Amino acid sequence: MTRKYHPWAALSALCLGFFMILLDSSIVNTAVPAMITGLHASLNEIFWVNSVYLLTFAVPLLLSGRLGDRFGPRRMYVFGLIVFTLASLWCGFADSATALIIARAVQGLGAAALTPQSMAFIVHLFPTNRGAAMGMWAAVAGAATVSGPVIGGLVVQSIGWEWIFFVNVPVGVVALVLVFTLVPNWQPKHSHRFDVPGILLSSLGLLALVFGLQNGQQYHWGTVFGGVTITEILLGGVALLVAFVFWQARNKREPLLPLALFTSRSFSFGNMTNLCIGFAMTAQFIPIMIFLQSVRDLTPLEAGLFSAPVAVLAGVLGPFAGRLSDRINGKYIVMVGLAVYALGIGSLSLFAAPDVNLLLFVPGMVLNGIGIGLIFSPLSATAIAGLQPRMMGAGSGIFSMSRQIGNLLGSAGGAVLLQARLAATMPDAIATQAATLPADVRPQFVSAMAKSVNGIPAGLPENLRHAADTAFQDGFATAMSQTLLLPAGLLVLGLFFSSRMRNRAQPPQPVVAPARPAEKIAEPA
Repeated sequence: MTRKYHPWAALSALCLGFFMILLDSSIVNTAVPAMITGLHASLNEIFWVNSVYLLTFAVPLLLSGRLGDRFGPRRMYVFGLIVFTLASLWCGFADSATALIIARAVQGLGAAALTPQSMAFIVHLFPTNRGAAMGMWAAVAGAATVSGPVIGGLVVQSIGWEWIFFVNVPVGVVALVLVFTLVPNWQPKHSHRFDVPGILLSSLGLLALVFGLQNGQQYHWGTVFGGVTITEILLGGVALLVAFVFWQARNKREPLLPLALFTSRSFSFGNMTNLCIGFAMTAQFIPIMIFLQSVRDLTPLEAGLFSAPVAVLAGVLGPFAGRLSDRINGKYIVMVGLAVYALGIGSLSLFAAPDVNLLLFVPGMVLNGIGIGLIFSPLSATAIAGLQPRMMGAGSGIFSMSRQIGNLLGSAGGAVLLQARLAATMPDAIATQAATLPADVRPQFVSAMAKSVNGIPAGLPENLRHAADTAFQDGFATAMSQTLLLPAGLLVLGLFFSSRMRNRAQPPQPVVAPARPAEKIAEPA
């Protein structure tokens, strides 16, 4: 007798693991100051703790979507959940920045194995009218990403930064039990060839691009090793990614990235919008969390609570926006959400100052939450609405990957811009404060501060610490204000992309017969 599974119960079980792995893409943000102190790490090393997770999360997504098609989505989901949970334990026990970076890389691989399977299951469990289901899935994605600072702040302040990883272990165990209990062992059993050249080209290209972006400031945009410069690494990354696209066009067997999917205008522009949103969300929160703790002296919990309106509003509005996208064209909901989100980040940039009344940040956070809540569900539903179910594994992998690549580039781009702006704003702030000091101590003050532009240098005499605090606060606030213009600009670009999606994308009908060789795999342009 075939066991019956309730679609909503199965989706709820899948969303628990999905929530956990997306939470870890942002939960580190609140812990940055504590990790710098606890691991004796540099700001760039801690940026890599986040970026390496996003890198190993993003790169294998296309492959893991195919593996789910071939070996079964539940099997791949369970495998990814086990890897992620064990790697979380490793992260918690890491005693150096290097060890933590390696453990986070393994954690990202587990997340990559898990993510595409959840969207593929939505297509299987909800063959028609799946807007509400997609709304729940997308709301979980949005809520997980933006609630990371809140949960991270509570954990870091209460029991230490290591526990932002340890808490994944019991949650992972519960998620495994629920998946085995509530989720069907669906077996699409599509036979796939694996595009090894495509995997290598895309992986190496993204690695080179992210390494060059994030480490450019550290190497002063010059030589890294053996005469190889940051510019050459960046150009090499771009060349590898261009070669990847050309190879996908020439590979007639089964490319890693089926370019035919992009004959769907909604899918193409939906993915570009998705990338912009991922970039903005990651690039926004790191500078804000450092500002609140290092400039305004908030505790990790207090800093995390500033993003609580974002998490609450995104979680509440997500399902509503998903249901609404079943009735009206989802692209218009997305466009409103992007405009509201951009205004929210613009507000935070406008009010960023060392002595700002933090109540002025609240409207910006509220706008961010409303914007995110309106974006995720309709964008997911609209982007994939024209794809045939047999291509959903590849399509969901690509859609998930575009968000993660956006997160990855946002982490690297936001990090390098923040460090570059700190290098530009801090000397002026230091010079301003030096002018207020007695002439005989100015050289000592300037020399000490110049060696530590990312914070207050250790060992600075007490009579100079007030000037050092003021210089750091002024320099960082200005750098953050300028850095936030980047994610706001990406959201405006995403607004343009979303406007190019189809005016009306009808969900596909359930497949009742095997696909014929000439069957289309996407909606017409």
